[in-house]
Amino acid sequence: MTAPSSSDIAWPSAERQAQFQQWLAPLAAQHGLAVSTLRPASADASFRRYFRIDADGHRSFVVMDAPPPQEDVRPFVNIAARIHQAGLHAPQVLAADEARGFLLLTDLGSQLYLQALKDGGPQQIDQLMRQAIKALVHWQQHVDASGLPVYDEALLQREMALFPEWCVAREFGVTWGETEHKHWAHITRRLADSALAQPQVTVHRDWMPRNLMVCDPNPGILDFQDAVRGPLTYDVASMLRDAFLSWEEEREIDWAARYWEQARKAGLPVPDDFGEFWRQVEWMGLQRHLKVLGIFCRLKHRDGKPRYAEDLPRFFAYATKVARRYRELGPLLPLIEPLSGMRGEIAYSLR
Repeated sequence: MTAPSSSDIAWPSAERQAQFQQWLAPLAAQHGLAVSTLRPASADASFRRYFRIDADGHRSFVVMDAPPPQEDVRPFVNIAARIHQAGLHAPQVLAADEARGFLLLTDLGSQLYLQALKDGGPQQIDQLMRQAIKALVHWQQHVDASGLPVYDEALLQREMALFPEWCVAREFGVTWGETEHKHWAHITRRLADSALAQPQVTVHRDWMPRNLMVCDPNPGILDFQDAVRGPLTYDVASMLRDAFLSWEEEREIDWAARYWEQARKAGLPVPDDFGEFWRQVEWMGLQRHLKVLGIFCRLKHRDGKPRYAEDLPRFFAYATKVARRYRELGPLLPLIEPLSGMRGEIAYSLR
């Protein structure tokens, strides 16, 4: 089978294609890039696209196409520099056209943690997760949070508000009454208070297997442009209760305990009691899962990307488990159980 080539790439406009070719031409000469090898590498839930391009037949680079005004590459460039300064592994920005949204990056390869975890045996899975935990502790210690946007009350509430707007009303066509709105206000208040009470660190916001690469040194870190200064447990929750891969709770707790022990040794301000730390992780995870339920429905209805909605049952299962476990979160159950019932039995894949 012939690999996709630059002629197979669809551009939103002739103007965008011309801008790209104009930007790439001098870089091709500088880095020995073979323009004819340009091919799609990946895309994500945003407007960003990634291409791979070969150089001198022995190595490859990655090109990011992030069209303004929908995207802004400056945060990516900023956080990439902080990550390298901290001694962690992320793509290096070799060239940037910040005004037009083009970046030339080093290539971390094509083996995502997500696929490696799905394909790996128990020993390999545990090794990869331990490496991700070690890197996260180092990230929280050394990636500079100064000047980053703050994961504040307003942002937490805006994120959770995506759930009633896009999941409840748009996806399921359900209208809440006064009682439901009262329950929702109670839940979002408790979750926001828990998050805001935590120590603040640099938060990746998507520290999950889809954004970690198996490479040397391991892991490589991707998709970090939305980093903020926020709650210490956010990235732990992202890693353990993933959008695309779920684990038995015994494994979740084992990895959480390993993180907690390493964080304590590193001087990070985790609670002295592991039970309290685990509660914080679960509550932080619930905030994230309500947000993601809204985002995945928005991707379906606004952005024409329905495949994300296929994972809604996973998030309903996460949310239901946490709401049943903590009395304070019980009012969430009558809000989500009718919706999950409308999609059929709650079920999700466990490794």
